[in-house]
Amino acid sequence: MELKIEAKNLDLRKSWQEKIDEEQAKLIRHYANLVLHLRVTIEATPGYKEGGHEVRLVAAVPNDTVVVKRRGENVRPLLVEAFDVLGGRLKEIVRKKQSHKTTKTQGAPANNKTSGVVRKIVPDELYGFIVSSDNTDVFFHASSLKDGTLDDLAEGDEVTFAMEEGDKGLQAIWVRVGKD
Repeated sequence: MELKIEAKNLDLRKSWQEKIDEEQAKLIRHYANLVLHLRVTIEATPGYKEGGHEVRLVAAVPNDTVVVKRRGENVRPLLVEAFDVLGGRLKEIVRKKQSHKTTKTQGAPANNKTSGVVRKIVPDELYGFIVSSDNTDVFFHASSLKDGTLDDLAEGDEVTFAMEEGDKGLQAIWVRVGKD
């Protein structure tokens, strides 16, 4: 999990950094490979009615982004609360994903190996789209690439992949450059 910590209008305290590291370790332990990127922002906001600080967590997960904001006086309890809320949302994502796998997908079984062409790559956001051989648009995340990285791909490349129905439509569960 890639972690980025930002402090705005204040200096990052060592105890806050330690708490973030501790919470990150919990996330990795409970949600390995789910959170791809986590940004923690601690901002001094003396003008807000709710208090002097805002803690914002932005977690990138496959096909989605989870944002948690908490405002108050003391940063450490805000960090604990924000990470608790994030953990609850991740748990819900995992639950939905598991229940989705147990139900039948709409014509796209998980082992539906097929071929297609890379239509679009969004390298800054670590995802792209494939047009399958039957002209269906399929989302893929960089983490689904086998034997390569996003840098190895170009729009128009032929790929082999397997897909399943995701929360927002068809998504590749693995992608390999070239035809099998």
